[in-house]
Amino acid sequence: MKRIFKYIGGFFLAFTCFVLLYLITAWGLSRITIDREANSKEDIAIYIKTNGVHTDIVVPVSTNLIDWSKEIKFENTTRNDSTWQYLAMGWGDKGFYLETPNWADLKFSVAFKAVFGLDNTAIHATFYHRLEQDETCKKIMISLDQYSRLINYIKESFQKDNAGHFINIKTHANYGESDAFYEANGHYSLFHTCNTWANNALKSSGQKCCLWTAFDKGIFLKYK
Repeated sequence: MKRIFKYIGGFFLAFTCFVLLYLITAWGLSRITIDREANSKEDIAIYIKTNGVHTDIVVPVSTNLIDWSKEIKFENTTRNDSTWQYLAMGWGDKGFYLETPNWADLKFSVAFKAVFGLDNTAIHATFYHRLEQDETCKKIMISLDQYSRLINYIKESFQKDNAGHFINIKTHANYGESDAFYEANGHYSLFHTCNTWANNALKSSGQKCCLWTAFDKGIFLKYK
């Protein structure tokens, strides 16, 4: 019995050390800033938006570079409103998105798969008529070239069917009347979270961002 308790104690000590190391590393790397590209034009407004945990990248529904509604269709939402002006997109674990509408609904199996990258991923797309800047929503002006790079980054995150179209997930797990889910590429894990994806989106388009972050706070500290 003593040996068993010794192993159990060793496991919890190692687990605690790992969690502390992870949190310290996440805090430190998120405070290292990658600056915005110098001398870039301000042609298009994008936004970053958080619900307190998860960061979305928000873009205009339609510009001369892309009309997102061609692939992320209005009719895939409950309301099917073609007057929406903005589209928020966030990447994350599919089980979290579809099976955990509230933290109280979180299952151990979903959390375990997410932490260790064992489940598939999805993109949650939400339409808005307008956005208001506050502590949870920040506007960023970017150039046409930077937006083109952001478009490519986001498009590569979507899984596509044989015809090259985004794959809509048919579900009743929508959060409201203006959102829909799509199959995504990649795997969620402790080291590649929804906020890592959003931070990499900013990095790909030459915007101020963290060296690496697992949490939304690191991103939003750059835009206080």
